[in-house]
Amino acid sequence: MEDAELVVLIADTLKEFDSSGPIFKNFKPGIGPFGEPQLVQNLAKLLEAKGHKTQIARTPDLTIDKKWAIEFKIARPFGDNGIEAENWSVNLLHPYRGNTSAIGDAFKLVDYQSEGRKAVLVIGYEHKQAKISLDPLLDSFELIAKDVCRLPLGKRIEERRENLVHPVHEVVRCIFWEVITAE
Repeated sequence: MEDAELVVLIADTLKEFDSSGPIFKNFKPGIGPFGEPQLVQNLAKLLEAKGHKTQIARTPDLTIDKKWAIEFKIARPFGDNGIEAENWSVNLLHPYRGNTSAIGDAFKLVDYQSEGRKAVLVIGYEHKQAKISLDPLLDSFELIAKDVCRLPLGKRIEERRENLVHPVHEVVRCIFWEVITAE
């Protein structure tokens, strides 16, 4: 499966899961409030139901068909209550090896021994008319990852799905970068 196909598959699967009106803890229905581990776990189950072999681990978060090793991060500027969240962008930007940010995850993938390809995938949420656009965060991630940390990231691939169930998290964006390592 090529990278663009993978991003479409994940975006479509997340939209399908959202359409079922899932509830996480005592939050409003929809995938927006789910934490990263819970969202990845549900994504894995749904991909399995579609005939894909998945495995959840600490590193990487998810492997798909032994062809992709993926680390996930969530970018969610607003809480379930519609109020801007604090420190929501740190999941991407801490530029240190060993950190739990997307940059730290990319470093882990560079070192991860695998037959397949590796990627970082950000699941981002916005309003239909973005009150806080994810674009400056994504551009900053790329700048820091590529120019400061010298991480071997491929081009950005993105899929967007609208009309999510949650009244705050109306749009999900799946933003993907392959971590290109020598085989």
